[in-house]
Amino acid sequence: MAELIQANKGDAFYIKRIIGVILLLALAAVFLFSAYSKLWDSNAFDDFRWTFLDLGVNSVKTAGIIARLLIGFEFMIGLFLLCHIFLRSFTYPLTIAVLLFFIGYLVFVLVERGNNGSCGCFGNKVQVTPLSGIIKNVLMLIAVVVLIYIYPIKPYKNQEWITGVLGMLALVLPFILAPLNEDIATPEVAHEPINLGILYSENKPPKVELRTGKHIIAFMSLTCPHCRKAAYLLHIIHHQHPEMPIYLILDGNAVHEKDFFDATHAVDVPNMHIGSTNDFLMLAGPAVPAIFWINNSIVERKATYYQLDPKEMEQWLKQ
Repeated sequence: MAELIQANKGDAFYIKRIIGVILLLALAAVFLFSAYSKLWDSNAFDDFRWTFLDLGVNSVKTAGIIARLLIGFEFMIGLFLLCHIFLRSFTYPLTIAVLLFFIGYLVFVLVERGNNGSCGCFGNKVQVTPLSGIIKNVLMLIAVVVLIYIYPIKPYKNQEWITGVLGMLALVLPFILAPLNEDIATPEVAHEPINLGILYSENKPPKVELRTGKHIIAFMSLTCPHCRKAAYLLHIIHHQHPEMPIYLILDGNAVHEKDFFDATHAVDVPNMHIGSTNDFLMLAGPAVPAIFWINNSIVERKATYYQLDPKEMEQWLKQ
């Protein structure tokens, strides 16, 4: 009888270990893929970086640093899980903290925007809705709790220096793959008159007076992918700073308008759909998006979407 009980205990131990290894490897794979997917191209990283502007960070540079650090934590968790680094005392609690942060953010997105679009959990590699992202993170959270009880694993020899090397590598890697200097870009200084009176000859002219005062006016094509990125960023800035005089001038076939606003959420930003493409090109020039910082019908700054920083925009408006 004693031998049977001992055998059953031995079987249970190995079953727990097998389940633990499977769960741990799956968690590590998800974290490593999640980190990689946010850095694999600039579009994916931009979308992730801008989420922190949406959370209230007032500087693109600061948002970029936070984004890189979080991606670094994802890399670090994945590596620490794979190498069994201080699992119960450090890695499991850190994993829970990061998952709770992501769940909180996705709940915020779900409340603010509904279950639309991709949550960006896996960059642009895999499209995951906010609700699906919450469910994924809750399941991962449950997996971590299970691991705490069935797969604690005691620290092993030389773990301290391995921890230091892997931790430093993970946190530095996002800053190498996406250098900080990519976040530091200032708009081109200009001093060019622009005839905004053209807009008021349209059947549906702007509801605000753009010819006087300071305004940030973005000229965009409904089907241009870079325009959609710019519109999404301007939506975020407008959401956090509704007092900023931002205005969108849109060109293109009206059938694309719904898809444009569904993708960018920029329907809340004051806008108009210009009727004449010739008039649009006369104002915007040949390249879009054309984002002009205009003071009394004089273009003082010309910006691309990656040169839009809420902090700099506020400073210019106060000058």
